Amino acid sequence: MPHIDYYFTTLSPFTYLAGTELETIAERHGADITYRPVDIMALFERTGGTPPAQRHPSRQEYRAQEILRLSKKRGMDMHLKPAHWPTNPAPSAYAIIAAQKAGGGDVGALTFSFLRACWAEERDIAEDEVVRDCLEKAGFDPGLADRGLLTGAEIYAANLEDAVASGAFGAPFYIVDSGQRFWGHDRLEDLDLHLAGKL
Repeated sequence: MPHIDYYFTTLSPFTYLAGTELETIAERHGADITYRPVDIMALFERTGGTPPAQRHPSRQEYRAQEILRLSKKRGMDMHLKPAHWPTNPAPSAYAIIAAQKAGGGDVGALTFSFLRACWAEERDIAEDEVVRDCLEKAGFDPGLADRGLLTGAEIYAANLEDAVASGAFGAPFYIVDSGQRFWGHDRLEDLDLHLAGKL
């Protein structure tokens, strides 16, 4: 059974715009996924990336155009500058880590719920009420928001180290146990072809 390590942040517009295609691809090929939320700013710093706000204006303008084009193309609601962005991604990351450990719900749906809450619904994914709501809607005990915070923090930090060691440098980033790496929402087709043995 193929395995995919999925590195992402709940603050990434491109991770949001990737939708739930990863889960569809994984199901098609019988692959399992480990969801690994990371501190994206720390990952940029460790791997030579530049945070969006520090990029040249021409790069920022192009990024904005690309995000809006892609959202229209995919029919997804998108606020280019959501009311609560940036915010602290740690509470949502810890909830995803705790949910994955606990089981019983849909981690993919939970992850996308946080992304949609940020980019489409303009909710603050650092707020306890939002975290609990996303957990419950994805089939998890909302009380997970209060449990395992220390473990969540430890795994969140470990995910960053694993990302750097594995060659990830942005989000979304998909690493297959074959050693093949795929960066970005626009490489999901290549991931699909790779798992099919065609690439």
